[in-house]
This record gives sequence, structure tokens and C-alpha cells, in this order.
Amino acid sequence: MTLAPLPTQHAQRVLLHNEVHARPPEALAAPLAITHIVMLADAAGRDASRAHLATLLRNHHLAPPDAHTTHLRVDLGAFRIRWELHTEFVSWTFMAVPAGAAVPENGRAPAAALESVPRDWLAGLPGECLCALHLWVAAAREVDTGPALRGWLREESLVACAVAGGQGEVYTDFAIHADGFSRMLLVAGSLSPQRLGRLVQQLLEIETYRMAALLGLPAARDAGAALASAERELAELAEAIRSSRRDAEPALLDRLTRLAGQVEGQYAATHSRFSASSAYFELVDRRIQDIGESRLAGLQTIGEFMERRLSPARSTCAWAARRQNALSERVSRMSNLLRTRVEIEQQQNNQALLAAMNRRGDLQLKLQSTVEGLSVAAITYYIVGLVSYLAKGAQKLGWPFSPESTAAVAIPLVAGGVWWSLRRLHHRMFGEAH
Repeated sequence: MTLAPLPTQHAQRVLLHNEVHARPPEALAAPLAITHIVMLADAAGRDASRAHLATLLRNHHLAPPDAHTTHLRVDLGAFRIRWELHTEFVSWTFMAVPAGAAVPENGRAPAAALESVPRDWLAGLPGECLCALHLWVAAAREVDTGPALRGWLREESLVACAVAGGQGEVYTDFAIHADGFSRMLLVAGSLSPQRLGRLVQQLLEIETYRMAALLGLPAARDAGAALASAERELAELAEAIRSSRRDAEPALLDRLTRLAGQVEGQYAATHSRFSASSAYFELVDRRIQDIGESRLAGLQTIGEFMERRLSPARSTCAWAARRQNALSERVSRMSNLLRTRVEIEQQQNNQALLAAMNRRGDLQLKLQSTVEGLSVAAITYYIVGLVSYLAKGAQKLGWPFSPESTAAVAIPLVAGGVWWSLRRLHHRMFGEAH
């Protein structure tokens, strides 16, 4: 059977199609020790992470990842590693089958997955550690949760819940212990390997996104002090604008412009952080919904813990973002108001200037009329003089009138002609200008 050729394909079609298959969970089985480390890194740090992973793979005689790889899962024998490259951070997940039981005994933690990872290589992970979690997956028959958790997790912040419709249980305290890691115990119960793999990934993402979301909290606190100062200055400017004189308005407009630049600069510096935190908070909520938790007697659930402990931080970030937007809008409105006031005063000044120009024009017309009268007399005088000279010469040729009589008769005629010519020229030029 001959297949018809496909039409022209979009350049990103395969990449977009495979996005739904990116970072798939793997099937897991208890007992299992997992260590999850998240390193905050910039663009250079993410490139360094890829190179650091390549070093580990070469030490195990494996091919390094190429420049376009963003996630990789490799079995290195003693442990498995999952490497994921994100926009702001790099996550490293190590998995190993513990030597003994995957449950604490006498308040002591079971063997961690990092015990099989080279120490020198682990210490050189590029970036700054944002999250470090030990997660143990135990079979139901291994766990006696009462004695096992006593002294291993902090009772005052103990969180526990049934997950996946009651098929498994999760215990944690969301605390950093003496070794620098948080601790979590997952009792697999009757979970299938596929469902267990998805649940482990969701629990790791809850811890990762929780910490990433809280990156906006220091920025919100810092922005609060700067916003309070800007709001005070804006209030002072508003009062000064209300009572200012015209000569003070340019200085006030300069101050207001500088304040607008400061507010917009802070907004640009923190907007992406607040937007990212909002997105991470939503991911935490979604992952908590995905694990399908239910209450264990007398213990708070993960959702309840996050709602109570994360809500203040989330509200602070959201409040800072709203406060920035409101302040930016207020500065913009006041700038427009002051500019409108300055423009109105400029228009009034322009109108006064035009009125003065009109008055000067009227004076010039009156002066011009006066000058025209003098011009008529002067021109008439010179033309009559010429007529008199002509009459003297013509008298010898038989002109019957005396030069004086001829000049006297010519005066009104010449004056009328000159006046009429000047008025005609004046009206013509004035009409063209109009």
C-alpha cells in the first residue's frame, strides 16, 4: 500500500508533539531510597550542570548528553540518576535499593541513596542548593509507624495522610534536619509500580515547587520597604502639586518623572519573580490535588499544612504585586494630571502671546496708514516738481501756461493718482496674505 505524502510540516511539530511525553514517571517498587536535590542555577550554571553530569557518565564509560538534552535517566548499577534541566533550576534525583529496611529504626534514618554516589563529584554540583530531600519508599509490612517515626520526625510539625485513595501513606515534617536534608516516608501499600512512580514524582515536585514559590517572599519583603517610601513621596508630591505656583511646576514634574522611573524599575526587577512564584504556588496546589490525599486520625494533611503555612507567603507576594501595580497607576494618573495642568497654562500663555501679536499688528497697520499719508505727500511733491520742470521747458516750445499754474493744477491730480495706486497695492497685498 502506497501512502500519500504528508504536506509541509511545521518546524516544531515533533518537538511539540513529544512535549506530552517529556519527563515521564518511571515504574518503581518498594523498598527504595531516593534523594532529591534541586540546585538554583543561571544559564551558565545549567550548562555547567550538563558538563558535570557528563563527567559522571564518562567515569562509568557512558556517552555524555548532547547540548539539547534537558532531562536524562540513567542506571549506573549501584544507583540510578534522573537529571532534569528547568528554567531556573536543575534537579538531581538519585535512587537506590537500601541495604536494609527502608524505615527508620530507633529514631535513626535508614540508608540513603547518596551513600552510593561519589562524594567528591556530589560536592561539586553547580549552583546553589534550594531543596534537599531524602524520601524512602517502604512496603506496608515493613512499617510500624508509631515507634518508627518517634524521634525521626518532629512531632510538632508532623504531617501525614493517606494517598491514592487510601492505597498508600505519606509521613513528613517539612523540616531540615541535622544532615541538611528534609525527610519523607512513603508507605507503598497496594500501589502498582506505575502509580507508585507517579506518586513519588508528585511528592518530589511538591517539595521542589514549594521552595521555588517561596523565592518570591524575600523580594516581596524588600519591595514593601521601597513601596512605602515611594508612596510617601507620592503623597508629598500630590500635596505640593495642589498648592504649587506655576513657576514650581517644572521642578515638580521632574520629581514625579524620577519617581515614575523608580517605580517602573522596581516593577521590572520583581515582576518576573512574582509571576514565577504565582505559577509555582499553583503547581503545588495541583500536585496536592493529584496525590488524592485523605486524613489519618489526629494528623494534619499535606494540603492543610500548605494552606496554613504557605498562605501568608503567597498573600505577601500577591499583595506586593498588586501594590506595585496600584502605585504605578497612581503615578501615571498624577503625571497625566500635572502634564495637563502645564499644557493648559502653556495654551493660556500662547493665547496671551497671540493677543499681544495681534495688538502689535494693529499698531503696525496704523503706523503703516500714517506712513502711507506721508508717502503720498512726498511722492506728490517730487512728481509735481518734475511737472514744473517740464512746464518750464515746454513754455519755450509754446506751452501757454506758466510753470506755476501747471504745477498747481497737477497737484490734486498727482496726489489723487498716487493715493489710489498705493491703496490698490495695499489691498492687493493684504488680500493675498489673508
